[in-house]
Amino acid sequence: ILASILCLIIYWLIRDSHRVRSLRGKHVFVTGCDTGLGNALAKWLDKRGFCVIAACATEKGAQELQSCSSLSLKTVKLNLADSNSISRAVVFVTKETAGKGLFGLVNQAEGTAPVAPTDWLRIEDFHSVLDVSLLGLIEITLKLLPLLKKAKGRIVNLINAKGLMAFVGGGYRLSTWGMEAFSDTLRVEMQHFGVKVSIVEHGFFKAGLDNSDVIEKYLLRLWKRLTPDTRDTYGEKYF
Repeated sequence: ILASILCLIIYWLIRDSHRVRSLRGKHVFVTGCDTGLGNALAKWLDKRGFCVIAACATEKGAQELQSCSSLSLKTVKLNLADSNSISRAVVFVTKETAGKGLFGLVNQAEGTAPVAPTDWLRIEDFHSVLDVSLLGLIEITLKLLPLLKKAKGRIVNLINAKGLMAFVGGGYRLSTWGMEAFSDTLRVEMQHFGVKVSIVEHGFFKAGLDNSDVIEKYLLRLWKRLTPDTRDTYGEKYF
């Protein structure tokens, strides 16, 4: 027991010695900063002294974030489902970093996710999630890799752990599993350039409407959208 405690103490000391000490001038780009985890992280990084570039989907989200942050925090509008919007955000980040490269990229996005039996869904329901939470995040990561390699930075992909349990249909689970696979592959490939790739599987946090309200809303909408024949095969009791 004493040996285990000693080893743990040594591990803590070694781990703490590898913390980044000088934060001045280090740029971190965070996606999904309108609300929730991305918003909280952008504020926390700003208070620590990082040069934060926060991507928001709405003008309202950007203004509210700027109102409670320092002047060094910059915001940029980003629609992860739009390649042109992604390109504009990359140009903005490139100008802000001014040749220093990008110290950190934190990917955090959750598209609108219909939660329902697979049989109730259409292909556009999958696109509404995958285009944002998987393909959009992959695209912006690829376009920022030159800046990350220049600074020997790091990529941190925030993935909700609930998405790793495949118990309901839709694109949400596909997007989280896909980001896991993308991150694991990229981690091996980027070692050559000194770029670190990490996955943070976070738990539940409350933001906006209660989860049960959101689920019920989607279920009702999708149920009404079904053809009468399909509804009959399930029945009101199933619903």
